[in-house]
Amino acid sequence: MSDPESGPASVQASALRSNRRLAAGLAERRERVAARLFTAVLYGCCMLFLLVMGGLAVELLWGSRLSLAAFGPGFLWSTEWNPVRGRFGAAPFLYGTVVSSLIALLLAGSVGILAGVFLAEFAPRRLGAALGTMIELLAAIPSIVYGLWGLFVLAPVVSGWIGPALQAAFGFLPIFRGPIYGVNMLTAALVLAVMIVPTITAITRDLIKATPMYYREAALALGATRWESVAKVILPTVRRGIFGACMLALGRALGETIATTMVIGNRPVISASLLAPGYTVASVIANEFTEATSALYLSALIELGLILLVTSLLVVGLGRLMLRLFVP
Repeated sequence: MSDPESGPASVQASALRSNRRLAAGLAERRERVAARLFTAVLYGCCMLFLLVMGGLAVELLWGSRLSLAAFGPGFLWSTEWNPVRGRFGAAPFLYGTVVSSLIALLLAGSVGILAGVFLAEFAPRRLGAALGTMIELLAAIPSIVYGLWGLFVLAPVVSGWIGPALQAAFGFLPIFRGPIYGVNMLTAALVLAVMIVPTITAITRDLIKATPMYYREAALALGATRWESVAKVILPTVRRGIFGACMLALGRALGETIATTMVIGNRPVISASLLAPGYTVASVIANEFTEATSALYLSALIELGLILLVTSLLVVGLGRLMLRLFVP
């Protein structure tokens, strides 16, 4: 009798098992190669980003060498900007950038967070979807359109209605004293607030929707109302993400150029009143870069760009530090 294990069927089965092992080995090898390639691409992209940022910083440092040598650290707190006499200082522009951006963040943060909560928790489904789409479309509007709207619509409203109302109610405060201009710091802050609201609203809404349902169910089961469950459970759960959204919005407000240039007044002075014209770092670079007639003038503008880059990095670093210290 012949051994059944040595027949054609056993040979075919052995060959099939061998082919399967070979195919499995090849698939595992391809997966390892793909994983290594993907990791290499990720590291390469990260290194490319660092090289680009480093090259940008080096280029700005080299371009601003004349201004750095001529004015030194005093460039940061000098208030004089006189291209004719060759005297330049960044203090008015830093003041305008910081003040307008912080006011915009204060306004947009409160409105954006509340809008995100309403869209995610309280709005009817169809209404929430429609409003969410409309708010997200605000982020796609070009900056020049916001600038035109601020110049022709918002500026007359500020000079004719908002400014007088603020002076009548809070005129004892220095920030609301003095003559009322249509193009001023307050108008620029309002335009920036409208521009960054979609970022805060969309991220807040998505964070709340991504929160597991059992958080809400547990709060309601303990006797909390719907609003109490949102205010005491949901929002504390997603506060880190909301804080990150606010920092992202602040970064956009700091670097906004065209819209701010059209509505802030472009006057290089430091005024305590929000109803007076101001200037920002991005605006002065956009306005005067093509008019720089001397090497020192051009170098001062490039140093302003370097300061704006450093300011943005400091805002990001400060945001991360505050996130670790104050947002558990």
